Amino acid sequence: MIQHLGKAKGKILVNNRGHATMKMVVAVLLVLSTVNLALADNAAFRNVKVADARGKQADASLIFNESNKAMVVRLADRDLVSIPYSDVDKLSYEYSKKHRITEGALVMVASLGAGAVVMLTTSKSHWLYVDYHQENATRSLVLRMDKKNYKKILDTAQAQTGKQVEFLGDAKRQK
Repeated sequence: MIQHLGKAKGKILVNNRGHATMKMVVAVLLVLSTVNLALADNAAFRNVKVADARGKQADASLIFNESNKAMVVRLADRDLVSIPYSDVDKLSYEYSKKHRITEGALVMVASLGAGAVVMLTTSKSHWLYVDYHQENATRSLVLRMDKKNYKKILDTAQAQTGKQVEFLGDAKRQK
């Protein structure tokens, strides 16, 4: 903060206490930006769901690890799968809509009008299919992405793996 201390021989005397504080703030911002750049090699996306063979979905995180050059899917505190970028064969995106018939029927038990409204609404899902090979076997990973970050995931997947994302079904029209 700069304070006027008065005048001495026609000059204004100024206390420059804020100058040291400003230097400290700049130094802290510089350190934080350096730390942020060091951590930038990992792009993590939460609110992703992994579909298993029976169609059940589990909450997971999708991590693009730049230092290991691998795509990692983490369930709770363990890595479910780690796919090296070089093993990725194909990336595909699909967008689907469906009417909420089952949910509407359940709500209709409590309220007829509300249940009918729910039945008329649609749910939208964003899917990422990762086809890859591991130990001479072809494998596939299916992820349901959150509507808030699916575009970032697609961009990151394409940039990190070097593979074009193929748009399937309704996604071709949405593009």
